[in-house]
Amino acid sequence: MATEHGPQSAGEYISHHLTNLRVGEGFWTFNLDTILMGWISGVVAIGAFYLVARRATTGVPGRLQGFIELIVEFVDETVKGVFPGDRKFLAPLALTIFVWVFMMNLMDLLPIDWVATVTEAGGLHNWKPVPTTDLNTTFAMSLTIFLLTLFFSFKAKGVGGFVHELFTAPFGSSPLLWLPNLVLNIIEYLAKPVSLAMRLFGNMYAGELIFMLLGLLGTLAAANSAGGLMAGAAAGILYWGWAVFHILIILLQAFIFMVLSCVYIAMAHEHH
Repeated sequence: MATEHGPQSAGEYISHHLTNLRVGEGFWTFNLDTILMGWISGVVAIGAFYLVARRATTGVPGRLQGFIELIVEFVDETVKGVFPGDRKFLAPLALTIFVWVFMMNLMDLLPIDWVATVTEAGGLHNWKPVPTTDLNTTFAMSLTIFLLTLFFSFKAKGVGGFVHELFTAPFGSSPLLWLPNLVLNIIEYLAKPVSLAMRLFGNMYAGELIFMLLGLLGTLAAANSAGGLMAGAAAGILYWGWAVFHILIILLQAFIFMVLSCVYIAMAHEHH
């Protein structure tokens, strides 16, 4: 697709790749590409775990089984360090978050022009392959964690204990401090899902933008000039170099989202 976008300006090129495939109108607008890529990523991850579980052996594990077991043990140990209590719910949740966010982030390594070429051949002129570059995805996940945090807060403390904590922590139970405590707690509760969503979105969106800028640099090779060819060669080297570095970002962002989700849920069990 890079050769097809020679006449386009840089702004048009970037805008094209940042536009979702939308259906519906107003509040009921759905980003169809985000939904489908999210589901595809989840199904692939579930399928891989299912196949490994079906073929698991008690002897020396194969490479794939060993890799899956390593992920499961790593996540379980991480959750144990955050929440030493009963992990029957939190450990599977953490594993789901880590693997799913990683799989969605992994879509960022697909060359955007290749994806656009395939989707446009199918009549889809807008298609964003990375679900985590869509705020709808990151906020949906962070709000789910927020609701789980509230659920476990009520479960651990009861309605009375939860309301009491809103007005008495962290400064104390003096009536003069009720309002400051309430305001601070509301800000804290609202800041958690916002920061969780924006951190993942911001890092993945910035990474995708860098890929686009390198792709634009690569289109200069079409000029058939010495400078254009040099720019194209440099873009190719930088593109693959950034892709290798971006693997670390993909893993790190999935890990951070998982850990913070576990920390927030663990904090909901604490009494002040």
